[in-house]
Amino acid sequence: MQFKLSLSSVLAIIAATAVAVNAAPAVKGRNVLDVWSPRIISPDATTVWLSGSTVNVTWDTSDAPVLISNAAAITLNKDDRIASEGFLKEFGSFSLLDGSAEVTVPATVKPGKNYSITLFGDSGNSSPHFQITAA
Repeated sequence: MQFKLSLSSVLAIIAATAVAVNAAPAVKGRNVLDVWSPRIISPDATTVWLSGSTVNVTWDTSDAPVLISNAAAITLNKDDRIASEGFLKEFGSFSLLDGSAEVTVPATVKPGKNYSITLFGDSGNSSPHFQITAA
């Protein structure tokens, strides 16, 4: 048995499928708009880190969504090259809802002024440039 569909029938099927897909509920436990880019409090433009030291990275959680769907990580960047100096905290080692994370500045990092961190989770955002000095 062979079926033949007219162009109008094919277009009607495509339209009905598109409506059904768009009307489908979100995946259980996940908000459609759970992307969140928290404001990084520290480090800021006045921050000076000492290589090899332990420091705190902090961010504002006052407007955090109920659900954050991705694991978090923190990278150290030089000259706006994301993770050029490595990970300060690996993915999944802390929650964005914590509002802070203690990290160790790598002892091998060269002194300079164009450092930043990137806070990853549902969205990646970077701090202002700050300075790292030698131990």
